[in-house]
Amino acid sequence: MTPAARIAAAIEVLGEVDAAEAPADKIVTAYLRARRYVGAKDRRAIGQRVFGLLRARARLDWWCQRAGLQPARPRHRVLAGLLLIDREAPEAVAALFDGGRYHPPPPAPAERTALEALSGQGLAQPEQPAWVRLECPDWLLPGFEAAFGAGAGTELRALQEEAPLDLRVNALKGAREAARQSLAEAGIESAPTPLSPLGLRVAGRRAVTATEAFRAGLVEVQDEGSQLLALLTGARPGLAVCDLCAGAGGKTLALGAAMGGQGRLVAADVDPGRLAAAGPRLRRAGLSAVELRRLAGPEDPWLAVQAGGFDRVLVDAPCSGTGTWRRSPDARWRLAPQRLDALQATQDGLLRVAAALVAPGGRLVYATCSLLPAENEARVAAFLETSPGFAPLPVEAVWAEALGAAGPPEGAGRDGALRLTPGRHGTDGFYLAILERERRL
Repeated sequence: MTPAARIAAAIEVLGEVDAAEAPADKIVTAYLRARRYVGAKDRRAIGQRVFGLLRARARLDWWCQRAGLQPARPRHRVLAGLLLIDREAPEAVAALFDGGRYHPPPPAPAERTALEALSGQGLAQPEQPAWVRLECPDWLLPGFEAAFGAGAGTELRALQEEAPLDLRVNALKGAREAARQSLAEAGIESAPTPLSPLGLRVAGRRAVTATEAFRAGLVEVQDEGSQLLALLTGARPGLAVCDLCAGAGGKTLALGAAMGGQGRLVAADVDPGRLAAAGPRLRRAGLSAVELRRLAGPEDPWLAVQAGGFDRVLVDAPCSGTGTWRRSPDARWRLAPQRLDALQATQDGLLRVAAALVAPGGRLVYATCSLLPAENEARVAAFLETSPGFAPLPVEAVWAEALGAAGPPEGAGRDGALRLTPGRHGTDGFYLAILERERRL
């Protein structure tokens, strides 16, 4: 593809992202899969451009409006991005929009005027409102300020960056150094993650799923923060463990590896499609004994039968996903206040359901990939008010127990819980609270 054809494709993909409710990564993948004639370099270039523009959407729209362009129009966001992000000259941009075959139509007079106005400008400007500079819906800013105070800007700027590619080494299949060597033989360089003893961080965006290490189940794609949450659940051989919101099984895989195939591990979810996707992943990882349980809802009879039957219950709760904005930059603009309220009600319900499954002396582990206190500390506090049989365990003690280290990294432990952030720890944003059920006398 020519550079201009790549630009035209990016405009088309952005239009599809705006028109659909599906995540941008799925839309980009589907668009490229339907056009198998597009080469690998072209795919990478189109994807990088689309996601770069999504990460800068608020600032681009601010400039579009100022320059007389239509802020929500994909073509105009691309034009603005070429000037403000790529730092192209107006004449170079006009040359890409030449109306040739598979190329974008030439700039209209008003667009040419806008190109001149945007030339030499910086993407971020002091006069932009804070929510624009920080690429955060204005109604969500108070939540970040409540979480981080004066550091809210630092965390929101970190969420504008591209996330690294982290892998978890499956201890059932081999050691971390063996996985690293296997990847190196495939031409993929990696380094140990600083916090997770099972993690590898890959340089750049590489086709890890095409490697023998992945096909053999030696490695699995998983953010370092997610790896730590699984480790802190405290699964070990011989225990009964329930992953209550298992989804496609990312944390189930980590829990199964920690248990060494010994004990009882149940992966439960209400979404049959996502749960079905866990099956092939579990087989690849060598975890054949995991129970997959589709739940009909909070009144599913299975839940009553299993009451008090698990030593560990992990609730990786549905949430706003604010901690994953590096990977899903479009998600910040699809979140609405009503959706956040509904998620909190769901989280409260899941905590009640999970509590009934925990055996005396067992642990309920509540986790989200959110950075908002409304979904984290507030939910745990509300649960503890009505559940006197549970008490929080200090994450510092659990960290030493699970990882053999003195405690979580600086800034991660707060009020006995764990908060990992992109700005401080280089992970996705995660929250974790560990609640222990009292033993019967």
